[in-house]
Amino acid sequence: MWRNRALTLFDRVSVPVAVCDAYGAVLLANPAMAAECGAAPGRLRGRDVLELFRPQEATQVERIAQALRLRHRSRYQVSVCWEGPGGGERFGELTADPVSDTVEETPALLVMLRVRGEREPLTHDPERVAPVEARILALLAGGATTARAAKETGLSADGVTYHLRRLSSRWGASNRTELVARAYALGVLAPGVWPPGA
Repeated sequence: MWRNRALTLFDRVSVPVAVCDAYGAVLLANPAMAAECGAAPGRLRGRDVLELFRPQEATQVERIAQALRLRHRSRYQVSVCWEGPGGGERFGELTADPVSDTVEETPALLVMLRVRGEREPLTHDPERVAPVEARILALLAGGATTARAAKETGLSADGVTYHLRRLSSRWGASNRTELVARAYALGVLAPGVWPPGA
């Protein structure tokens, strides 16, 4: 009886939620989660959650997989993007909580999705960047950390991260090294100049 009540509550929660096995295969998804994928809840069963929601950084997933193999019971968060129900690209965070009846048991994952918003469509040339973005890219190419780039540009660390994610999305870069390489390839950063400059 309690199981039926829990499932009813699960279905009525407005937050996108799914239960996955330890390998990320969806066992159960609520209607809010299914709506984010443009499908019925039953159609998600057996799908890999990381195919539905693409991680922004592969290293995040590798660290979580390693922690789960070691049976760590922390809450894990992964920045993801996916195609929304209207066809636009959306972005947000997946939070995974390992859950099981005993510590020895391989845990299932309670996965919640926090939607941050939609990516702006590509309406301009990919190599055109704002001056602050060019400055951040030049600082990164010179080895600056996020904190140093924030200090040099007068932004917060979150502001620098925002610009980097926006550029990564626009150029399809999966990490900062690739982002800097693309900046050189697109002519945003001048090759053969040290320190790097736009």
